[in-house]
Amino acid sequence: MSVQKGYDLWSAQYDADPNPTRDLDRAIVSQLLGELNVETILEVGCGTGKNTGLLAEIGESVTAVDFSPGMLAQAKAKITAPNVTFQTADITQPWVTPARHFDLITFNLILEHIEDLDFVLGQASRALKAGGQLFICELHPFKQYLGTQARFTQDEQTTLIPAFTHHISDYLYAAHQHGLTLHELKEWWDEGDVGKPPRLISFLFGK
Repeated sequence: MSVQKGYDLWSAQYDADPNPTRDLDRAIVSQLLGELNVETILEVGCGTGKNTGLLAEIGESVTAVDFSPGMLAQAKAKITAPNVTFQTADITQPWVTPARHFDLITFNLILEHIEDLDFVLGQASRALKAGGQLFICELHPFKQYLGTQARFTQDEQTTLIPAFTHHISDYLYAAHQHGLTLHELKEWWDEGDVGKPPRLISFLFGK
């Protein structure tokens, strides 16, 4: 099953399903980005809009993109802020976004589904203003090594969504190749992760 079809099928129940990874990601975004005040934001892989509302509060203009029509439909139904524009986009193809336009670009729980980090981070760097920030929060590679992967259950059948393992060095190398400087790296656990490998990893890069 393709990534797009998987998320289309998952979209109607995504917000209701128990999902500590999703919930931890939302908390991280609020903690690390909640006090920012910027003009333009590009949210890459907005999904059902779990972070879009917060980004609309810290940005004057938010462009929220996803390639799953089902996920976008859920986001549009929830987020009515006038400063948010939703777009359908496949980020594995050249981006139509203007160059040097955004103050902040975010990736949340999406890059595990992207094989070529170099291309995507290159496109993000092109779209960032000088002095802009790139925020990434993804499933920790330690969890991937243990077999963790985005999945959902419908009608008692579990579907795995295609994923690619990216090591920490892969993120750092791809970012460095495109003029992005690491400002902060953090590892994150939720309440049920005591004594276990970190669930998520976040990076903040600057251009």
